[in-house]
Amino acid sequence: MSVDGTRHDDGDTAAASAVPRMSVARVYDYLLGGTNNSAADRFAAEQIKALFPELEDWAWCNRGFHQRAARWLAADAGVTQFLDIGSGLPTQNNTHDVVQAVDPACRVVYVDNDEQVAEQAHRLLSDTGRVSFVHGDLRKPDGILANPDVRAQLDFAQPIGLLMTAVIHFVADELDPWKLVGRYLDALVPGSYLVLSQGTYDKQAPATVERATAIYQNANEQVYPRSKPDVERFFAGLQIVPPYDGAKPDVTFGGLWGAEDPEVADDDASRALYAAVGRKP
Repeated sequence: MSVDGTRHDDGDTAAASAVPRMSVARVYDYLLGGTNNSAADRFAAEQIKALFPELEDWAWCNRGFHQRAARWLAADAGVTQFLDIGSGLPTQNNTHDVVQAVDPACRVVYVDNDEQVAEQAHRLLSDTGRVSFVHGDLRKPDGILANPDVRAQLDFAQPIGLLMTAVIHFVADELDPWKLVGRYLDALVPGSYLVLSQGTYDKQAPATVERATAIYQNANEQVYPRSKPDVERFFAGLQIVPPYDGAKPDVTFGGLWGAEDPEVADDDASRALYAAVGRKP
């Protein structure tokens, strides 16, 4: 998911302005208050915010779900190994920060396909022996699963927490994202977990979804929002964890998972994100 600095003619007219490509990883970084982003990323983010004012809250909602779920895996489920795919840029309170605060022995492998993300991650993670970064593409599971750096850090004979938050919605239906997720799960032993979140259009006006999706046409990745039944398919065969005390096992809105006060957490930003945690039996 790289920002290469190149410019692209839109082809409409000879005088059409060239526009640098935005990076979805760096747009996310900008929404979370980071500084590793370009003018193109910031411009695109502001365009989307004009259509969906809750976009920044949505990013924080996803980040909160990711952190709460990772902490729960380490503290309550006893998971000590994590494969974080589509991790984006390292920010504050990364996966390893969260889980190693629970158990310093936890090991984490980050995976992203943005070359500039890889360069930044290698610099920031160079001194952490239990944390690795691998340059890989979600859509090529065999390459990631067989990567020697992944295998050196993680023991696939033991349970692993597979984290795929706000990334699978960049995989088109034609590429069968459900089969891709299943390929990763097939490589994990029983007792492993899937943590997944996915953007949705269920509570959004169709015109807003269409215009927001169009903005991503100039991005390095396209976005594919999905319905709740489509998200539930990712958890087929898994034992879904109840999202909060008193709730039934279910795919829920992002802000509700792990919420101490579900009523307060249930807002418009949360309702644009489906999330769940599932255990492989």
